[in-house]
Amino acid sequence: MNRFRTLALGLAVLTLAAAVQAQPVTLSGIRFDEAADVRGARLQLNGAGVRYKAVFKVYAAGLYLPKKAASPEEVLAMPGAKRISITMLREIDSSEFGKMFARGMEDNMDRSAFSRLVPGVLRMSQIFSDHKRLHPGDAILIDWVPGTGAVVTVKGVPQGEPFKEPEFFNALLRIWIGQNPADWKLKDALLGKAAAAGQGA
Repeated sequence: MNRFRTLALGLAVLTLAAAVQAQPVTLSGIRFDEAADVRGARLQLNGAGVRYKAVFKVYAAGLYLPKKAASPEEVLAMPGAKRISITMLREIDSSEFGKMFARGMEDNMDRSAFSRLVPGVLRMSQIFSDHKRLHPGDAILIDWVPGTGAVVTVKGVPQGEPFKEPEFFNALLRIWIGQNPADWKLKDALLGKAAAAGQGA
């Protein structure tokens, strides 16, 4: 009897732990669901946090993966679909936002590797420039779809052809989880290492 009671208790604890992990995360009013569907692939929220510039909140970001990962190496090497979800928290000039992306990529790559990705970087910058300004609540999705490439969606609209190179998508990921991330607290939050700053705010 004790064995069955212990087994039942163990199952109850596991069920409770799974339910806790499956809870959506809300950051500065932005909700990140516990799961996302990317072209038929079910991904789970690995972590979410807020990008700060000085004392100002710029955007909330969530990282979705096929399974949990706690290190940049795990994230970059993991096969399958992936997603970075970004929702703006303040108004920003889109050209400046594109420059932030380019700087973030360059800061986390050696010069020769970055030079090979310059055409993609310029195209990404142009995507944001075409939108003029980003406003609070505007959403950006960057999805890695195996066999297709990196699909960029801004305000619900896919932006041209996918970026085919896996190296380009990984360079984008390094903006947030590389050796010189845009925001160290956001890096920790995306990797599930720290309480997400701004939760419930």
